This record gives sequence, structure tokens and C-alpha cells, in this order.
Amino acid sequence: MTTMVERGSQMTVDEFERFAAVESETVRLEFIGGRIGVKKVTDGDHGAITMWLVRQCMQARPELDLDPTQGLKIDRYRQGRARPDGTLAPVAHFAGHGDWADPAGVLMTVEITSYDSDTGKRDREEKPFAYAAAGIPVYLLIDRDAGTVTAHSTPDPVAGAYRDQHMVPFGERITIPDPVGIELDTEILKNYAR
Repeated sequence: MTTMVERGSQMTVDEFERFAAVESETVRLEFIGGRIGVKKVTDGDHGAITMWLVRQCMQARPELDLDPTQGLKIDRYRQGRARPDGTLAPVAHFAGHGDWADPAGVLMTVEITSYDSDTGKRDREEKPFAYAAAGIPVYLLIDRDAGTVTAHSTPDPVAGAYRDQHMVPFGERITIPDPVGIELDTEILKNYAR
């Protein structure tokens, strides 16, 4: 049981988990860097992108699930808790894990930017650091503000950074590196950006 509060932390991980268990239906909570983060519930375009990506992953890699609800323990980064917009792992990998699962075995996390003031810091800075520190092989960022898709790969858990990044504008093809190993045609994403 985690009871220690880190310097600058708002609460312990256990306190956060109890708090998050009763969260509102209008927000999703995360605990990154010792601070509570609030993600607005997604809009229709965000949901359409999520479902498009679920279909792409199912067609290309039917032995994998892209779970849009699973929370992850990103303990190596200040004992955090993240709720990616998608978590790619073997089918039924999270069965029996509860709301917050260990990231071991996760092949990719996905974030789709929201139109809020925190998305830049959260999705473009904090999340890549946290996911790389947790050793997650691929981080896919679908950036609706910039109209780009970026595949971050080759994590360096010690540095908390991905060594490789490949970015394409909406409309181009992108290959998601191994261990995911799929190619996405991002043309349809033009329909979901402002």
C-alpha cells in the first residue's frame, strides 16, 4: 500500500485511487507527477477517431485489443496513474486487473488531443515522459490542433524520453513501428479536426 506523499504531491496514490473511483461522468482523472489532472469527457470527433483506430488495429492485428478505458499504473514516474485514450495489448491482457493495471505487456498507448487548455502540456510533454519512463514501446499522439500523427518509439526509461519520433500531417500514411507494426492511412482524420 502506498502511503508516502512525495514532495510537491497533492496526495498519495491510494488517496487518488479512492477519489478517482467516484469521479464524475463529465471528467476523467489522472495522477501524473504527483498532481491531479482532469481530462474533459471526449467529444464526438474524439470518439470517432478512437473507434476508427480501434477498427484499424483489429483489422491489422486481431490478436490485440485497443482498450479505450483502461487506466495504467505508471509507478516509475512518481507513482502516477494515467488513462490513455487507447492502450494496445494482447487480447484479454487486462482481465482481472481492475481500474489501474501495470503497463508491463502494453505495446502502445494512444492520446488524442482535446480542445482544452491543458492538452499541450499533458499530451505533448507529460504523457510521453511518463509512458517512456514506464517502458511502453510506442506512444501514438493524434494531435487535432496541429493536424498531425506522431509515433514515438524506442523508449529510454532512465531519461523518460522516446529516442525516435515520426510525424506526418493528416492525410499521409504512417507506419507504427514494432512491436505494433501496422500502417495507418490518416486521410479520414481531416474530417475530425477543426
